[in-house]
Amino acid sequence: MTPLRRLLSVAFITVVMAINGTAMAWAHAVREAADPAPDSALSTGPARVSATFNEQLQPTFAAMTVVGPDGNLWSDGTPRVQGSVVSVGLRPLGPTGSYAVNYRVTSADGHVVSGSWSFILTAAGTGAPGPSAAPPVSDRGLPVWPFVAGAAALIAAGAVWAQRRRG
Repeated sequence: MTPLRRLLSVAFITVVMAINGTAMAWAHAVREAADPAPDSALSTGPARVSATFNEQLQPTFAAMTVVGPDGNLWSDGTPRVQGSVVSVGLRPLGPTGSYAVNYRVTSADGHVVSGSWSFILTAAGTGAPGPSAAPPVSDRGLPVWPFVAGAAALIAAGAVWAQRRRG
């Protein structure tokens, strides 16, 4: 086997191992439950909404909002983190329709996790909303594959350079 082939084989194996090993690095908090349940239909609004995760959450920098079908905030107060649960109080709800619960928390390993779910209010309430809400920002993080592909390209370029330098 030529040195170039050997180096390319090592580079290929390194890339495959890096891709297969990334699952453990992505193992941060995952939402396991929500109250009210996603897509549930309620005739009266709850006093609080909550999300339960598969691991403890850091109590700092948690955010949770509820945006109604009118585009206004219906959450009231700051989110509360207790162990693996984040929750926020609600104003008495108003118009019928879909209410989106948006959250952003920091898992025990330091990764920021964000997401949302919604529930439907089937009977109008008499509550008054908070201020108008801006659309939620999605934070999915950066994909890993461009970094792995870049590393593989650097290794391959180094192999070609080394081979040319020898010959």
